[in-house]
Amino acid sequence: MADQKTSGMVDPAVFEHLQTKIDEDAKVREEIKDILQTLERQGRNAQSILSRAHSTPSAQLAPTIDAAEKAIRDEVDTIYDLSEVASKYPYYKYNGLWTRDIQNACFAIVLCGWLGGFGAEGSGSQHGRLLAIEEVGQILNVPVNLKERDAFHLTIEEYLQSLITLIEELARLAVNSVTLGDYQRPLQISQFVKDLHAGFQILNLKNDSLRRRSDSIKYNVKKVEDVVYDLSLRNLVPKGNGET
Repeated sequence: MADQKTSGMVDPAVFEHLQTKIDEDAKVREEIKDILQTLERQGRNAQSILSRAHSTPSAQLAPTIDAAEKAIRDEVDTIYDLSEVASKYPYYKYNGLWTRDIQNACFAIVLCGWLGGFGAEGSGSQHGRLLAIEEVGQILNVPVNLKERDAFHLTIEEYLQSLITLIEELARLAVNSVTLGDYQRPLQISQFVKDLHAGFQILNLKNDSLRRRSDSIKYNVKKVEDVVYDLSLRNLVPKGNGET
């Protein structure tokens, strides 16, 4: 007769080891989430400052841009802390926790850059320009699209997502610029978003979320075109500057 006290076929130590791993993973996630709470708060602050562009004439944007750059630098400091923690582990194990916040930080940078921020020292304000992904990476102080090593970085998808958000924001800005009596900025925005739309059409996007969002770009382009067309009908566009 089999000994009643003989242990089962499964060693409980297997599950004890698994529980240890689960506890370690939960601890890492909590550490990352604590950093992200700070980053999310800083991101809201930066975007709140940048939203002043909707009610501020272009010629008076300098204080807003300076304040936005300072707020973004606070985000950069927090992203450094995130990078220090995240780079200890495989990148794709935890990146789902922070990718939205990194997209938002990237959007704040490209919008601030479009408004005239983050110009080269001594170059003065250069509004209406697109910051390349490498420039955004330099501002964030993180590598871009890493392939040769497994570490925290800014992905192409995060950058492209931020550009789609930029187009949405500029479509709003075109409308609000008219309210401010600025009839030139919608023309500038129209050309810029058309150029971005043309760029996205070149891309063969594999990311489903990115592909779906990029489909919406044409509606925002049309929204800006309607603003320009309305200005043309009201003879508020200088001759030679209207768009067809």
